[in-house]
Amino acid sequence: MVAHKNRYLVFEIFLDPNRENGKEDEVDLNRFSIMKAIKDSLLVNFGEHGLAASVGYIQVKYANPITKLCIVRCLRKDCHKIWCAITLITSIEQCPAFFNLLDLSGSIRACRNYALKYDEAKFEQYKLMRGDKLSEAIFTLVHNCFEELKVLEV
Repeated sequence: MVAHKNRYLVFEIFLDPNRENGKEDEVDLNRFSIMKAIKDSLLVNFGEHGLAASVGYIQVKYANPITKLCIVRCLRKDCHKIWCAITLITSIEQCPAFFNLLDLSGSIRACRNYALKYDEAKFEQYKLMRGDKLSEAIFTLVHNCFEELKVLEV
């Protein structure tokens, strides 16, 4: 049996839903929309062979729609190709977006610790920006995301 060596990439996603279409609606940022954007970018930039060689080993382990933080797992040998494909993403669900790599790690534990600290700090910043306009649903969603991140394992 062959042990696959993985890399974990922590990304922050910057969305601008109002830039092109002028609407006020938010994009539903979840694991599936991020994975679809990664697959589309792999196909456009690396072709069908690049997509087929990598797609079986890519997984979005975590996505927080409020703080816009995500963790992507990939094989060590495909890490730079996946990083490149994610960097070249220009939109998620027709919403302009770009990704910023925050951390690259070989273990889920180190990645989780970094993401938890960053996510908590980002939510505190979000609370200061929004002021008293936060609903109980947002607090519940973020709390559930934090709990999901705390128990994240292989």
